[in-house]
Amino acid sequence: MSLPTLLTSLRSFDWDPTHWLRWTLLVFGRALSRLWGRDVMLYVGGVSFFALLAAFPAIAIMLGLYGLLSDPAQAEHQVELLSRMMPPASRALFQDELVRLAAAPLQVSAQSAVALVIGAYASHRGFKALLAGLSFIHDEDQPRGFVGFNVMALIVLIAAFVLLAALSAIFFGFRLLAATGLKPLHGVPWLYSEWTWASLGVVFAMTLIYRYAMSSEPVRWRASLPGGISAAVLSLGASWASAFYVEQIAQLGATYGSVAAVVVFLIWLSWNVNAIFLGGALATEIEIALYEARLARRGTPGQP
Repeated sequence: MSLPTLLTSLRSFDWDPTHWLRWTLLVFGRALSRLWGRDVMLYVGGVSFFALLAAFPAIAIMLGLYGLLSDPAQAEHQVELLSRMMPPASRALFQDELVRLAAAPLQVSAQSAVALVIGAYASHRGFKALLAGLSFIHDEDQPRGFVGFNVMALIVLIAAFVLLAALSAIFFGFRLLAATGLKPLHGVPWLYSEWTWASLGVVFAMTLIYRYAMSSEPVRWRASLPGGISAAVLSLGASWASAFYVEQIAQLGATYGSVAAVVVFLIWLSWNVNAIFLGGALATEIEIALYEARLARRGTPGQP
């Protein structure tokens, strides 16, 4: 972009903060209407169920791989760190599973073989439910066919595991350097927090999913990136809100007894899935608003 063109764009830009505040509230209101005006809860339930079904086989697979390649204690420590993002009432569920698997190291490989089949099935079905829900929210006119949809879900599943492995390696690399006394970025302690890397992972993953997987036609970066950022912020808020709800408001232990931890975990999952779907609705409404603004500048009425 040349300097005169850049200056012209800056002069024509609306710098009134009240305009952008009204625009943000309007888009957010439309996103909420888009989310609540549909049967999205059906997809939320599907994603949450398959995520729960895949969680514990994933732990067994992780311990099995670490048992073959490295030290299973590292995997146990990694899962414990990830569990800190869950409500405290559901952390014991993961800790008990870790203790059980760690107490039977000779059985981990055999369990991992069975867990691989169950986990792969549940993960694939969960991502299919996620993509189906996002496509439903996006009002996709030309949805993918059976083969294309299943292939896309498989690609997203593989990419999610690769991203998780990459972020885990970076995060534990910083933790390892800190444990040895080497802190190359000592002035930025937030880099050593699991919340930081989880947030970055959600932003990166959901931005790509909103852009390439939510619709058969790529969603604009100017819409998918704010959607990914919103999903990460809303997910953090949902994690805090679900923890506050199950610990301060709803006394689930008295109602559900020994299965209260599972119920808490499902609540945490469902609230986070709702945050992801709301991010998709925001990305969709931002794309529509950008389209309408472009038509207004051209003086051409129409719909996307």
